[in-house]
Amino acid sequence: MEFFRDLWWFFKQEKLAYTLSIVGVAVVGLLRPVAASTVGTVVDKLAAGTVSTAELVWGGVLLLGVGVLIYGMRNLWQLALYISAAKLSRLLRERLYLHFTRQTPGFYHRHRIGDLMAHATNDIQTVEMTAAGGFMLLSGFIIIGGLVTVSMGVLVSWKLTLITLIPMFFLAWINTRYGSLLNRHFRQAQEAFSTLNGKVQENISGIRVIKSLGLENAEITSFTTLSAEVLAKNMATARVNALYDPTLQLLVGFCFFLALACGSWFVALGELTIGQITQFTMMLNQIIIPFLSFGYGLNLLEKGKVSYARINSLLRTDTAVADKPGAAAEIPGGDLQVQIRTFRYPGAETASLEDVQIKVRRGETLGITGKTGSGKSTLLRLLLREFELEEGVIGIGGRSIADYKLDSLRRAIGYVPQDHFLFSATIAANIAWGKPEAGGPEIRAAAKLAAIHEDIRGFPQGYETLVGERGVTLSGGQKQRISIARALLRDPEILILDDCLSAVDARTEQALLQGLRENRLHKTTLIATHRLSAVAHADRIIVLEEGRIKEQGTHAELLALGGWYAQIYRQQQLESLIMEGEGSA
Repeated sequence: MEFFRDLWWFFKQEKLAYTLSIVGVAVVGLLRPVAASTVGTVVDKLAAGTVSTAELVWGGVLLLGVGVLIYGMRNLWQLALYISAAKLSRLLRERLYLHFTRQTPGFYHRHRIGDLMAHATNDIQTVEMTAAGGFMLLSGFIIIGGLVTVSMGVLVSWKLTLITLIPMFFLAWINTRYGSLLNRHFRQAQEAFSTLNGKVQENISGIRVIKSLGLENAEITSFTTLSAEVLAKNMATARVNALYDPTLQLLVGFCFFLALACGSWFVALGELTIGQITQFTMMLNQIIIPFLSFGYGLNLLEKGKVSYARINSLLRTDTAVADKPGAAAEIPGGDLQVQIRTFRYPGAETASLEDVQIKVRRGETLGITGKTGSGKSTLLRLLLREFELEEGVIGIGGRSIADYKLDSLRRAIGYVPQDHFLFSATIAANIAWGKPEAGGPEIRAAAKLAAIHEDIRGFPQGYETLVGERGVTLSGGQKQRISIARALLRDPEILILDDCLSAVDARTEQALLQGLRENRLHKTTLIATHRLSAVAHADRIIVLEEGRIKEQGTHAELLALGGWYAQIYRQQQLESLIMEGEGSA
């Protein structure tokens, strides 16, 4: 009963529906002995030859009425249960979805997307079935089985009832044994399904890479192996499931054997009549169904317990970054101050950033560059509070970003990541994703500023062109600029471009940067890039190396310094000239 204990909060919430179900089950449990008693009385009178036509008609009407009442009550309680279970399913999905949206990147590093989807679909479906079907079957066994059993003992014979139900005393041991096996095998089957789900999601997302490397057969083999493993684990679960019905049928058959054998003996002794044996057999048949359903109910209960435990394990995962008590709801604005003594990713031994001191005045542009892995993206992720900074502080307008609500902080920031994600919607909808109420003129203005307007005009449906999943129909440069337009549409206090100009040509890059300079005179911009031409106009540039600031200054100052920045800038300029020469040739 651990499942019902864990879900007690929901049963209290839906107490009306579950109380109605219990009352309905009890009414059915009381009506069934009435039907059996009516038949038994008629049989005795038939055997004695004393039955009248009126008694037969009255008995038929009574049986019909009882049948209609049982039908109505069963329909009523099942409807209440399944509606409540559907509410539970919706509630758990909403909780999981909300929980997923509040998690930091570290959570998604530990959990594969396919596994999370399996929790949100397969596991929730199992919990829903248990909350409805499991409760219905178990309550039927306890209430109907109990009431009919008491009626058998009181109305017919307590001795015959006790003898007949002896085989059922073995039911508790059998269900404990089978339940333990089912719990273990079903958990393994669900975990195997999660792994398979993750594999499919990963392969579909990376299908172009798989095809480009000619790895279709290798991935098919890998999928087949995982699929076979899922089948094997489900077969193990099915073998345990298959034990329930035959075992219960054997016990049921033995119960009927004892009822007929011992009942005949009692008739021969004159302790019972033929009608009473008929009545007893009918009531025995009525409790056999709850006994049979009890096994299936426990089967569901074990599965529901496993699935709910899997869901709960996710919901109990603490959010690494959360709002502080009393955090400000206002959108931050002002100068940006960064004072980082040390930052390590959770579980990492080596520091990703050390002794980073930066101040950016409102309206300035900061360029951030350095080798791959130097800490550029880490610095930006800390500004977004994707991770908590414990040794140091990042502030906006003289207040730590930790003192603002996460929603308010992120409303102040327009972030364009390296990995551009577009939704399966129109170009206009993708640009307006962060500001759904934006109209056509606003969307077009943002697209012009991001230097993508002319490209969009060239599409057959213009701004209503569907981009396909993850923007598969667009080039890398077009996706980058649509992502930039999405961020610009919000007119954020701080705009962050995280190496998002790598796929655009030099001319488009300069047009875009010129537009930013003209339209963001009083807003702060941070540009992290490997291509130094993108930050040459910045008010200040920092060069990171192994998490530390190696060089800083304006473009002219860094060139005069003759260090890493000057060397890489001249190298990139030379490469650009060579490419232009090859193009003109």
